[in-house]
Amino acid sequence: MVTINHGSFVISLDFELFWGVKDSANTAYKQNILGVHHVFPEILELFSKYNINATVATVGFLFFKDKTELLLHLPHLKPTYIRTLLSPYDEGFIKNVKEEDSELFFAPQLINLLKKQDNVEIGTHTFCHYYCWEKGQTIEQFEADIQAAVKAAKQNGIDLKSIVFPRNHIQEEYLPVLSKYGITSYRGNPDNFYENTTTVFSGLKNRVLRLLDAYINVSSDNLIAYNDIVSGTLPFNIPASRFLRPYSAKLSVFDGIKLNRIKKEMNKAAKEKKIYHLWWHPHNFGINQEKNLAMLEDILKHYKYLNETHDFHSYSMRQLTENLLKQNE
Repeated sequence: MVTINHGSFVISLDFELFWGVKDSANTAYKQNILGVHHVFPEILELFSKYNINATVATVGFLFFKDKTELLLHLPHLKPTYIRTLLSPYDEGFIKNVKEEDSELFFAPQLINLLKKQDNVEIGTHTFCHYYCWEKGQTIEQFEADIQAAVKAAKQNGIDLKSIVFPRNHIQEEYLPVLSKYGITSYRGNPDNFYENTTTVFSGLKNRVLRLLDAYINVSSDNLIAYNDIVSGTLPFNIPASRFLRPYSAKLSVFDGIKLNRIKKEMNKAAKEKKIYHLWWHPHNFGINQEKNLAMLEDILKHYKYLNETHDFHSYSMRQLTENLLKQNE
């Protein structure tokens, strides 16, 4: 029985650059990705200013300085998706990356910056942004990907303990692979609107419901009880509570409603001594940077208020897992 006597605020970021949007990115979206190199240090400054701990789940490809270095470290097995467009290994895609586009694909400088942050855990977002729900891929290919991710991290002095599955595609039977490589936590999905959809209609329906849920209570507050986490086996599931939607000019009239929804959920987590897990991608803040950073600072100010008034604590996924393991001994 876990007896942690305070609420917990968990933040995780999906750090992927172009590898996460290869199948859908248009020319305009490249500005979001290029903007990461400027806005990410600003995000980290806010984390430090408000004493925020966070997990940055990083695609393994980002560790390398260029395509030549990356090509020397590819896994022996690669995903055989039926939808080949999803694979970065398909049709020589990596070999065709242009040197002038390196900032779309690689981020060793940002990773070095992350390594200097005492309040940041570098986790994994798999090696190649691996899709566990895609038809054609296998558990053996997934393990080869994780092995490559662990190796790339270790070469950079990083011991991986947490994972965020790309596009939240969680495959339960793959979890023992994570334990094999020392990964002790993953970000699970909330109960609503994240099942493995089988039709275009069901996928569209879930996206619409997730959008509405950012503003009105379509689902629930998605708070997590400590005992629900430790009732499982390692790796522990630390489910997401809320995606932090970036500024949108079309939806800006509803920004106050969106922020109030998040703050109310944080209030409830602090008062009920539960976990609230907020997440987003750095590239979500790549454009409209000032507005997105202002939104984030507003949320972090509210965290500071709850920390002072309700003993609300900030944790990375790794920190929370380690605390739960100690409590459960």
